[in-house]
Amino acid sequence: MSFKESINMQRLPRHIAIIMDGNGRWAQEKGEDRLFGHLHGVESVRDIVEGCAELGIQYLTLYAFSTENWDRPAYEVSGLMEILVDTIRNEVPTLNKNNIRLHVIGDVDMLPETARQELKEALQETSVNTGLNLVMALSYSSRWELVNAVKNIAIDVKAGILSTNDISQDTLQKYLTTKDFPDPELMIRTSGEFRISNFLLYQLAYAELYFTNTRWPDFRKENLYEAIVDFQNRERRFGKTGEQLKEGA
Repeated sequence: MSFKESINMQRLPRHIAIIMDGNGRWAQEKGEDRLFGHLHGVESVRDIVEGCAELGIQYLTLYAFSTENWDRPAYEVSGLMEILVDTIRNEVPTLNKNNIRLHVIGDVDMLPETARQELKEALQETSVNTGLNLVMALSYSSRWELVNAVKNIAIDVKAGILSTNDISQDTLQKYLTTKDFPDPELMIRTSGEFRISNFLLYQLAYAELYFTNTRWPDFRKENLYEAIVDFQNRERRFGKTGEQLKEGA
């Protein structure tokens, strides 16, 4: 039986987040330039987006470029930006064909003007789609996001819009870039690294974490299905005991 056949379609995670790691190492292992890996990583993005849409996953967040990635060699950053612009431009028709809506989180002001313009147009062109919500984390870091949230809360308190007595977990969530999305239930990281690298630190509080040695350019639908099956075999307790969950069932 394939992993897809083992999936319980009634217990799908509503939101999957993925750290797409290993493009550079995949390329170097093949004796190629790191950008060769990033180019092939785009093929994995297409395949996984399609797989999530076919299953009926509602939200998919992909960690495409972190704020720390700006510190990589200039040629790699420049190449990544070119790949980003070309990919967005080429994929919009496919997104619309498959009823997929694109969203972006991160400090997009740091992106080159061409990338910002392509993103703006893609967001507008897919805004009426009602299927999978594809969230691209670009120039994103969770610490940047949390600092901005605290700053904006402070501004609203100073302006009298918000009272400190009314600040709660829900308040903070409303100031995050992900305020319009549910928290991820499953986080996947490829390439064998066991950390979350400044990705959705607040939002992943109760997510199930799944790590695989597979490099991102080799990650395909069957790998996604395997992660979902693993997720469905776990007991999500949210601080309760297993016995409490059984009593409430």
